Amino acid sequence: MTISATAVMQLRSRTGVSINECKKALEEAQGNEEKAIEILRKRGIATAAKKAGRDQQEGLVFIEQSGNRAASVVLKCETDFVARDSNFQSVGKAIAVALLSDGKDAAQSVADEQIPAAVQKLGENISLGELSLVEAPVVGVYVHSNSKIGVVVGLEGGTEVMARDVAMHGAALNPLYVRPEDVDTSTLEKEREIWREQLKKEGKPEAIWDKILMGKEKKFREENALLTQPFVKDPGKTVQTFLGKAVLQSYLRASAGK
Repeated sequence: MTISATAVMQLRSRTGVSINECKKALEEAQGNEEKAIEILRKRGIATAAKKAGRDQQEGLVFIEQSGNRAASVVLKCETDFVARDSNFQSVGKAIAVALLSDGKDAAQSVADEQIPAAVQKLGENISLGELSLVEAPVVGVYVHSNSKIGVVVGLEGGTEVMARDVAMHGAALNPLYVRPEDVDTSTLEKEREIWREQLKKEGKPEAIWDKILMGKEKKFREENALLTQPFVKDPGKTVQTFLGKAVLQSYLRASAGK
């Protein structure tokens, strides 16, 4: 019978087993997912199948850089104890190296090969999170000391040091948007509802609400956008002012765990 890619990926998400092994098991089980899991367990991948249902609230961010390219990988696990284990960290680094050198398919192949073995060895569920590649004329990266947050910034113009400083800012302040105009309308409408209620309780005349709301919206956009936030290393400047003539091409912020 024909096994859909969706069925294969669903089994993979439950077991952490490679795509090929999941497909074989589903074919043998005539598409029955529970029977496929039993088949995988009998083949010696029992730990992966047993652990798959548990939440992965911890993990680390791995970033590899070479020149004007950087690769970011999030690897998730259940406990911080495992996240600190050298075996777990070697898997994350290997995936990031493969991603940087050979792309997402190569990174996925490394993950399919190494994650099930790590699950067996470390005794808890491990899964691959977000994979991202950034390429720009100038690239700077910053990984927080606990490796829970990693940021990649790509610039046209400027220097790698500048890009890294902006990446550090992103890690510290976690801007929700890059530019003020990026704020979505649904978010703004929710904020407007809150502001209207506040103005009502404050007893402000309705005739001036629109003007006040315009000011609040401008402030909200600027406070939540990377380029218009006060630069963390020099609050007297915005990030855009700090960058000068350099143009922000890429901004990636990855996080793992609590």
